[in-house]
Amino acid sequence: MKPTLVVMVKEPRAGRVKTRLGRDIGMTAAAWWFRHQVRRLLRQIHDPRWTTVLAVAPDRAGMASRVWPAHLPRWPQGQGDLGDRMARMMARAGGPVCVIGADVPGITRVHVATAFAALGNNDAVFGPAHDGGYWLIGLRRARPVPQGLFQGVRWSTEHALADTRANLRGLRIAQTATLRDVDTVADLDTINSR
Repeated sequence: MKPTLVVMVKEPRAGRVKTRLGRDIGMTAAAWWFRHQVRRLLRQIHDPRWTTVLAVAPDRAGMASRVWPAHLPRWPQGQGDLGDRMARMMARAGGPVCVIGADVPGITRVHVATAFAALGNNDAVFGPAHDGGYWLIGLRRARPVPQGLFQGVRWSTEHALADTRANLRGLRIAQTATLRDVDTVADLDTINSR
């Protein structure tokens, strides 16, 4: 079975996407950055070894959007917190599946291939972020998604990765490269200075 790479995206509208970054650089500039970041990311991760799917939000606007490439399949994220939405996307894919955030400029097809390869010998894989979260989570089998996978996860904190890993006790877990996501202007400055 061909693996599925799910990219979590929101419509790039001012005040609705990258709001923490928007507080630093302005909401319109943050939406512009996100739109162009996603385009760049989709070029960097395109590979025939996996099927790339856009998990779009809001559902109706994302499914009809002309912003995202028309050739990529789109799945509506649905309701709930980030964990609810990621679990829904993983269950729909079945596995092997990796879910990534779209706000990580450093992701390449090599990173994605490494994560899928890790699922050959492991039940789950994480791509840690510098801030204690993660830019990638993958499961070898996601039907069903492990019970309580995202329960009690403190999203947008330095505890997100540790909380999620703790919910996978007893499973074999791999870890890939640590990358930086962009939440604030300081993150953007760090990435741009490299």
